[in-house]
Amino acid sequence: MTETATSPRINGTRLWDRLQAMADHGATVNGGCNRQALTDTDRAGRDLFLDWCREAGCTIRIDAIGNIFARRAGIDADAAPVLTGSHLDTQPTGGKYDGVYGVLAGLEVIETLNDGDIHTRHPLEVVVWTNEEGCRFDTAMMGSAVWSGGMPLADACALTDREDRNVGDELERIGYRGEEPAEPFPVHAAFELHIEQGPVLEAESLEIGVVTGVQHMSRHRVLINGVATHAGPTPMAMRRDPMMALATLLPALFALAAEQGPDARVTCGFVQARPGSSNTVPEQVELTVDIRHPELARYRALEAGLEAAVQDACARYQLDGRVSRFWEAPGVTFDPDCVGAVAAAVEALGYSHREMVSGAGHDACNLARVAPTSMIFIPCEGGISHNEAEAITPTQAEHGANVLLLAMLERAGVAA
Repeated sequence: MTETATSPRINGTRLWDRLQAMADHGATVNGGCNRQALTDTDRAGRDLFLDWCREAGCTIRIDAIGNIFARRAGIDADAAPVLTGSHLDTQPTGGKYDGVYGVLAGLEVIETLNDGDIHTRHPLEVVVWTNEEGCRFDTAMMGSAVWSGGMPLADACALTDREDRNVGDELERIGYRGEEPAEPFPVHAAFELHIEQGPVLEAESLEIGVVTGVQHMSRHRVLINGVATHAGPTPMAMRRDPMMALATLLPALFALAAEQGPDARVTCGFVQARPGSSNTVPEQVELTVDIRHPELARYRALEAGLEAAVQDACARYQLDGRVSRFWEAPGVTFDPDCVGAVAAAVEALGYSHREMVSGAGHDACNLARVAPTSMIFIPCEGGISHNEAEAITPTQAEHGANVLLLAMLERAGVAA
């Protein structure tokens, strides 16, 4: 890609203003967002996005799992679209930019082409994937998994939150259970622009990450069963206390991560003791364990090590322990042509950059199984994400969107 003085540039002010306007829906007192999937705030964010899309002249489709597709027509009506987007849902104490930045940057690409009266051979589409975060309904990247064929629609619609409300009913309630089939259609190329959610780009003072793939990852539920008893009369040595096993298990898991090298990740993000009384020895402890590694062999070693560590800790206290994997996203290598389009865009724009593998899962993982796909990262302050303190600058947002713009144009083809 050759840089010229007439190459288009996105409107950074418009993009930034829309990011802040979207953040009003689910705004938290500490400056973040709580816009969980299929809540009233998610509906408000979706409605606002669709208002902007219609103003930009896009046609809208919504599929059976609530994924939104906003299309700008191309010159060739039969050509497969160039797709971009991400998600609008957040963590309970999430930030303003995770996911939503990629959605609104995609819309900004369309707005920029409208402003310049620039037409492409392939159509352009911006997608909003449903329930990427997987916090309210415990399956991450759900909408893209259904669309790409990785999860049956019925299974997704049956997922429930902690108040026993299911996905299907909530889609109906907020008015986003669409009529389009939730299944893949031909896609010429797909790009997802995202904040890095890690500290590497900032630490190396780089502007862009050219993402070549995503590491292997999975989530596991551990149940340790003991015997509930009174906290006072029961001597420590006579208890069958699952918390004792947990105290042994956690150091073993962190040691396991250290054994598998600096790229290994082990996270225990949820722990619950039942019945949850301060003067009762628990009868059960439940925890989730998230494991990740870019190398398949080491990832498998982490999985096997988790099972062994649970059994060893439970055997020590004569307890029953069980491990079940409830979600997995195998590692992905992105399409060389799409990665090349991103690299060419970065070179043309003169931004500092590096190639990198994503440590987090993204909807692009599911897309990559059915369409040529790649990702673009920008830095975020301190590498902090899934946190109300999540922050980027207007300049960083503008740079990433410019890379997206040129990469999409390269794959979509500018009409003469």
